[in-house]
Amino acid sequence: MKVIIDDKEFEAEYGEYILDVARRNGIHIPTLCHSDTVPGQGSCRLCIVEVYERGKNKVVVSCLYPITGEIKVYTNSEKIHRMRRNIIRLLAARAPGSEYIKKLKEEYGIPEETRFIVDEKEKCVLCGLCVKACEKLGSMAISTVNRGATKKVAPPFEEPPVDCIGCASCAHVCPTGAIEVRECKGKRVIWNRTFELLKCTSCGRYFITREQYEYMKNRLGIDMKELLCDRCRQKSTAEKLVSLYKKLLV
Repeated sequence: MKVIIDDKEFEAEYGEYILDVARRNGIHIPTLCHSDTVPGQGSCRLCIVEVYERGKNKVVVSCLYPITGEIKVYTNSEKIHRMRRNIIRLLAARAPGSEYIKKLKEEYGIPEETRFIVDEKEKCVLCGLCVKACEKLGSMAISTVNRGATKKVAPPFEEPPVDCIGCASCAHVCPTGAIEVRECKGKRVIWNRTFELLKCTSCGRYFITREQYEYMKNRLGIDMKELLCDRCRQKSTAEKLVSLYKKLLV
């Protein structure tokens, strides 16, 4: 079906989200809480767009709005630009320490404000991606705790989480770099807990915690005959495919 984005016509699949169509066609819509690995958030509201559909117009979050008919979309109209500036101001007050939000402030010409800032070092915007990633893995070692101004992401009782496997998936999906991960001399420290790292049997690079290895092997049933990092696994797969292709040519 047809969809018009910023006065340009594109093709879209029924039920496809506006953000996905825009990205596929090189149209930039800023996002913060969106992740392809953990979809369905829509909490930051940064990806808002203006939609004209069935004679009515409305503001929607593009990452969660499915296309079910011919619509017009404006990603940066005067109305959207104004609303997005206010959203960025609120995000900056919540997490002034985030470099990504600082760049957004520069991009949208937002001056420095200090009257609403509680903690200048805070980076977390409470998007929930880290919690969802942990839940998806099945660890559920962290969650949002407290309410109102004291709401934050933390392990139970803010103690080093027993259920954490040290995979750092929470840190990888965090859009603002709020979750600190330190690695040194075969150790990884996250959520105030120290994990032993195992080496790749091919290149010798430390890349996985012992707890993560045991979790993948025992609970997920993943066959790990060789302990290979992503780069070496891809290389090994490519070499096997080349070898198989050569045999087929013989």
